[in-house]
Amino acid sequence: MSSRFVASAVVLAVAASLATRLEAGQDSAAKKPSVVRLVKEGDSYQLLRDGRPYFIKGAGGSTALKALAAAGGNSLRTWGADNFGPLLDEAHGLGLSVTVGLWLGHERHGFNYNDAEQVARQSEDVARVVRRYKDHPAVLLWGVGNEMEGLYKGDNAAVWSAVNNVAALVKKIDPNHPTMTVVAEIGGDRVKNLHRLCPDVDIVGVNSYAGAATLPRRYREAGGIKPYVLAEFGPHGSWEVGKNAWGVPVEPTSTEKAGQYRKAYEAAVLGAGGLCLGSYAFIWGHKQEGTATWFGMLLPDGSRLAAVDVMTELWTGKPPAGRCPRIDSLKLAGSGEEEPGATVRATLSASGPEKDASRVTWVLQREPWAGGAGGDTEEVPPTFPEAIVKGDARGAAVRLPKEGGGYRLFAYVRDGRGGAAVANVPLRVKGPVVAPKGRKVELPLVVYDEASRERPAYVPTGWMGNHKAVRLTPDAAEEPHAGKTCLKVEYGDKDGWAGVVWQSPANDWGERPGGCDLTGAKKLTFWARGAGGGKAVNFELGLIAKDKPFPDTGHAKLEGVKLTKAWKQYAIDLGGQDLTRIKTGFCCVWSGQGGPLTFYLDDVRYE
Repeated sequence: MSSRFVASAVVLAVAASLATRLEAGQDSAAKKPSVVRLVKEGDSYQLLRDGRPYFIKGAGGSTALKALAAAGGNSLRTWGADNFGPLLDEAHGLGLSVTVGLWLGHERHGFNYNDAEQVARQSEDVARVVRRYKDHPAVLLWGVGNEMEGLYKGDNAAVWSAVNNVAALVKKIDPNHPTMTVVAEIGGDRVKNLHRLCPDVDIVGVNSYAGAATLPRRYREAGGIKPYVLAEFGPHGSWEVGKNAWGVPVEPTSTEKAGQYRKAYEAAVLGAGGLCLGSYAFIWGHKQEGTATWFGMLLPDGSRLAAVDVMTELWTGKPPAGRCPRIDSLKLAGSGEEEPGATVRATLSASGPEKDASRVTWVLQREPWAGGAGGDTEEVPPTFPEAIVKGDARGAAVRLPKEGGGYRLFAYVRDGRGGAAVANVPLRVKGPVVAPKGRKVELPLVVYDEASRERPAYVPTGWMGNHKAVRLTPDAAEEPHAGKTCLKVEYGDKDGWAGVVWQSPANDWGERPGGCDLTGAKKLTFWARGAGGGKAVNFELGLIAKDKPFPDTGHAKLEGVKLTKAWKQYAIDLGGQDLTRIKTGFCCVWSGQGGPLTFYLDDVRYE
């Protein structure tokens, strides 16, 4: 879960600024790094921070930190090191510690743990971050990766080997803060592999939702003896709840979710019998994941939901002074499956802590076209304000859109004192469903250059043909066309064929929405050269045909391009193409030509 980002050039610049301040003695707080020790007494574990017992009462996220501290939280967890110097400073000023996320690549995003170059570069990136921030007093733990083992068995030994090597490197650079790696629940071989293959991982972080209530028992039964942190917990996930008649998950109300936070904490944290070092509630803030409200503990305007009240009581031992409103029910008149343009009515039963009338906002929003996986970034679906014919504290009348497909009707209840509640009900409009356009982007759009690798619009995850013989080096320093590096493509077979496709979203061949709306682009240009010259490569875009639910809307190509030893620019004409949804933004395909093939690419962009 969660948003996942690697350190960018901006992050390194911020880090360099902090390092300069440290050397100049301008940051007095940074002269006193914290020292955190993991100690064992009998069968129990404990963290000592600067010699004093420290139990983690935290949340995941990096926003509204004043509210987190006010609620009784003492720590926050991140998944990467974006904009990290200022965040550490802010946290320290509020008395909060930080589990620093060190992002490790995911195989489903195209990371190859059998590629020594990729693994080495990843370790180097981690080392730079640790060296920059190890002496900041807010640092508590190093979070080495998050769900990098994948969402299924977690049985790739190469992943665990890389995790342990990174953890060992971190401990060598910074012996003053323990290492933790975070896994997606504890199924498959995760617990066994963490204990057998990762001796340099001190703490097991577990992301667990509906399963948190039984986590201590299951962890021990799987052989778990290392201490753990409940690294993410909260409401039952969208993959763990019941579905309605047309197959979409039914989201609990914020009132119901509060009870799920409490149950998870009491069972997996307070009931762990000395194995648990604390927890991080998910998520302190808001995000689009499953729906607009599934995991957020806060609304976009900062209003707190009942989960904050529960965690305040669990962290401090005292209930908050004023509780959030509660929602007892949100119901539709009818089945929820209606004709286009029909008017549906909903009734709401909600109250504030004093049974007072609260302000209610009604929102109709498109159901996500396809859910993400593992917390990947999701596009925010559109809303339809014109659909709300009438809405008040008792209910709403909603005129449905003409376009078929799924929607959700949200009721946001606010008490005017910073507290809120939210619930939603799914709706379905009968009739044909029109696939969405891609995400509108500004032109020119870079597919690949030296700077684009941090936040790419398209990622090279579509492997075709004899892909085991293919190797990509995204930062080859071998006579680049521009800058210091270029992309190197190697094919190690003299026969067969292979190809690489830059996709949006990653690993998708038309089953999910996504892509970019490139309307206005006239051509796709790129620079290329061959290591030996004379080798033929095909280049194209728009490979997904209309037999898929979410195809490319256009297709164009250059066939049989014979590469020269010198850099040469090529262009694919986009005249007359429908570019409203281009999901496969760039592709190179070649066949074996009697021996290994090596070529280079640089500055690939839509203009």
